[in-house]
Amino acid sequence: MRYPLNSRTRQRAHRDIDASPDGYFFAPPVEPSATLATKRKMWAMLGDIARQKLWPVNGTPRRLEDKQWKDIFTAALAKETLLAEGLYGGEVMLGEHTSDMSQRKMGDLIELMYAWGANNGVVWTEKFEPPGWVR
Repeated sequence: MRYPLNSRTRQRAHRDIDASPDGYFFAPPVEPSATLATKRKMWAMLGDIARQKLWPVNGTPRRLEDKQWKDIFTAALAKETLLAEGLYGGEVMLGEHTSDMSQRKMGDLIELMYAWGANNGVVWTEKFEPPGWVR
């Protein structure tokens, strides 16, 4: 069973761990994975960027697909570029899989895309909905 962490569930976890005999296994808590709504937002933003922007590839500005932009942004988020040699020459950039991202990391990716878009004239097609408490 999975329970969100709060003061009550932490107390239960400590109690259960203390009561467990030696040799049992404990699975540490993991961050929640990104929601489908967050993933849809990411793909919508990547589509906006892909339709509006050119990017240099082999020295020539080209229109990239949304999945290619995803590779660029995930590598930027990691602040690391891993280049592998291609099977038939050239190089392949190895990025992170967004399907494995936590909610927090996906949020960081979306914030990076918003910041890049603001600095590069991207017009977002989604309508901004402020949270209910703002209204």
